[in-house]
Amino acid sequence: MKSKRQQKILELIETYDINTQEELISRLNEAGYVATQATISRDIRELKLVKAMMVDGVYKYVHPTKRETPAPRFNSALAESVLRIDSAGNAIVIRTYPGMAQPVASCIDAIGNADILGCVGGDDTIIVVIRSAEKAGEMCNKIRQMLNTL
Repeated sequence: MKSKRQQKILELIETYDINTQEELISRLNEAGYVATQATISRDIRELKLVKAMMVDGVYKYVHPTKRETPAPRFNSALAESVLRIDSAGNAIVIRTYPGMAQPVASCIDAIGNADILGCVGGDDTIIVVIRSAEKAGEMCNKIRQMLNTL
């Protein structure tokens, strides 16, 4: 029973963004497993689950062996190098100080959003091609938000 429950826990954290033990217990109950908070706490410790911050800043349980390499994050120096962000059609144009487009473009690539089709960084300009014009506006706002929350 314990190994099946723990296997289900691993399956659930792969499928859902679970960030609390209560949420994990709820998901397990939905799957037909009854467990107490103490049991779940032991399972988490035995499975060596950790909470990792995702690109959007939200923490969730992950298994250390399944954990992706952390994406480069915008630090204050990178954020301050961005001068302007605008979208036109399905593209986002980001202007930076000279020499800073490549590091900023690398962080944008690391976002890993399926709506980002590609990103090209020159010396002081980045072009990000987005799946659609609607998604470009959303992504433009998301990038602005990421830069402002440092």
